[in-house]
Amino acid sequence: MNDWPDGWSDDGRGGRYGRGSSSADPEGARVMPQVGRGPGARPGQAPPPQYGGGVPQQPSYVDGQGHGGQDPYGDGAGYDSGYNTGQVYGGGHQGGGPPGYGDGTAARPRPNWRRRVKWTVITLVTVLVVTSVATYFWADSKLNREVDLSKVIDRPDAGDGTNYLIVGSDSRAGLTAAQKKALHTGSAEGKRTDSMMILHVGGNGDSLISLPRDSDVEIPSYKGSTSGKTYPDTGRHTKLNAAYAEDGPTLLVRTVEYNTGLHIDHYVEIGFNGFASIVDAVGGVTIDIDKGFKDSYSGANFKAGKQTLNGEEALAFVRTRHAFAASDLERTKNQQKFLAALAHQVATPSTVLNPFKLYPTLGAGLDSLIVDKDMGLYDLARMFWAMKGVNSGDGVSMNMPISGNAADGNLQWDTAKVKTLVNELNHDQKITVSGS
Repeated sequence: MNDWPDGWSDDGRGGRYGRGSSSADPEGARVMPQVGRGPGARPGQAPPPQYGGGVPQQPSYVDGQGHGGQDPYGDGAGYDSGYNTGQVYGGGHQGGGPPGYGDGTAARPRPNWRRRVKWTVITLVTVLVVTSVATYFWADSKLNREVDLSKVIDRPDAGDGTNYLIVGSDSRAGLTAAQKKALHTGSAEGKRTDSMMILHVGGNGDSLISLPRDSDVEIPSYKGSTSGKTYPDTGRHTKLNAAYAEDGPTLLVRTVEYNTGLHIDHYVEIGFNGFASIVDAVGGVTIDIDKGFKDSYSGANFKAGKQTLNGEEALAFVRTRHAFAASDLERTKNQQKFLAALAHQVATPSTVLNPFKLYPTLGAGLDSLIVDKDMGLYDLARMFWAMKGVNSGDGVSMNMPISGNAADGNLQWDTAKVKTLVNELNHDQKITVSGS
């Protein structure tokens, strides 16, 4: 009689197919004790007890033992399915396991603060870099690079340091009739130079030198900015601002270089509207006025003392000339003083670190500035920083040395002092001469 469950037979194969056989042939399915179909038992093993009509009792599989502490596989290998302890599908927490998993709630891991701080810093740095790069390209695109200094002929050799020619024009471009009236600009067509300064930036301190508009200069040979025609030097003398009125920025640069011997590296120009807009964008500029004055032409009406000027007031301050005996020289001093104070205000942390001030200031300034084709944002920032230094007392602020008046009433430069001044600037030396 066959002792194996129904349908099973060893077929005379012996023990070759038992559990743990090393034979390469496939092993037949092993009968599990709980599915035995009859009272028979595997050879050498007692038959499983029967309950209620021959249904075998299910093993618990706890600690590797079936029902009654027996290993169902007979090999002693431990096995715990976890079904009896409830640790698989949310039973109560049993000792030995991590809390929070047996009761249906997940344990919250401790926060990794080092990781959080690291990613916060990375995010902030990324935002800062992206914002800075975007701001740079936005600001760079707003520069009006209209002046081509390559059209200037017969230029002197470049010296040490960098020379900026800073020009304030009386351009009314962009002003409405109401604005012209409020700013006391009049309605003259075209544009002329109201102020001209040379800013020298070097290793021995920065220098800001005003060129009075009534300075007597010789108009040299030059190449027309639009015609391309070369005009010869006829020995003609005129006021410095007439050079700009005659053929614009390139002839002005040519005339300054010819009469001084200085090489101009960069050109910066700003009109009435842009000047007033910048002042308003930074929230006004604080300046200490030594002596009060009035001027009906410019609309100036100032008392002595420290005060904050808005755009309209600032424009009146730098344009006033009729209130002074030495009209042009006194005005250039006020222009130097105010522009240095403006540069100081623009470069303060309250402006640079405040986007609600910085972007309007950049927008107002860059839209209204006219610069040379080689001017970059770095050059512009360097210029403002140098002007701030001059205002703080780290540099020299002066007028071009004047010896008297020419026959036609124009201001005559002191030839000997100008020669010394230019030599010191070209060699980036400390300034020893004084201005008027």
